[in-house]
Amino acid sequence: MADRSHTPKTDVPIVHLLPNLLTFAAICAGLTAIRFGFEGDFERAVYLILLACVLDGFDGRLARLLKAQSKIGAELDSLADFLNFGVAPALILYAWGLQEMSRAGWIAVLAYAMCCVLRLARFNVSSKSDDEETDPSYFVGVPSPAGAFLVMLPMFISFLFPEIPQIPPLVVALFTVLVGLLMISHIPTYSFKNMAIMRDQAKFFVLGAVLLAAALLTYLWATLVLLNIVYIVGIVWALRRSGRTKAK
Repeated sequence: MADRSHTPKTDVPIVHLLPNLLTFAAICAGLTAIRFGFEGDFERAVYLILLACVLDGFDGRLARLLKAQSKIGAELDSLADFLNFGVAPALILYAWGLQEMSRAGWIAVLAYAMCCVLRLARFNVSSKSDDEETDPSYFVGVPSPAGAFLVMLPMFISFLFPEIPQIPPLVVALFTVLVGLLMISHIPTYSFKNMAIMRDQAKFFVLGAVLLAAALLTYLWATLVLLNIVYIVGIVWALRRSGRTKAK
């Protein structure tokens, strides 16, 4: 019998697997958030979505730092984004306030999830294409992590102000669809990926990050509502500023 040719095996440094392990950890966080959401433990569910967001921010940067980028890593990252920012927040929101109008509420959830997957697909295509010149200071549409926390804003408001009447499910459903449409829109939103600060100001940035983490751990709902308001104001400001730039 003729000898079969074997593909030469190469060793992979374990450290190069760290970015993919972070991605898998983010996926586990998103799935567990869904579980806590349907158990009614919304605070833990939101913390896990926050954890998934942090891990999503680190896995790509770690891969570039270690020079361990791979096609499978990029695909895993995109799938994790869809789960953590497209599926998990919508299902948590459904478990919280959309089950009363189960049919219309589920349609809103589906619309948001489909908009999220379209937004991610558009982002993946544009990041691999050199045809379009885009301003690195802006995203096109609301990015999926921001959309995830924006869509849960009605829930955050209700938990922050428990004494006020609960937001009607129809309003929540319409808001869910609106956030989905913002993700696939072409409105400019600020990108912080290329943000830089003066070296002597770095200590203040670190202090601000620590204070934000402390606020999230201590005053979760108030901090998330405030961050959402700031982000919405940022969208309006970016839209006005880009309109002025085009007019010039």
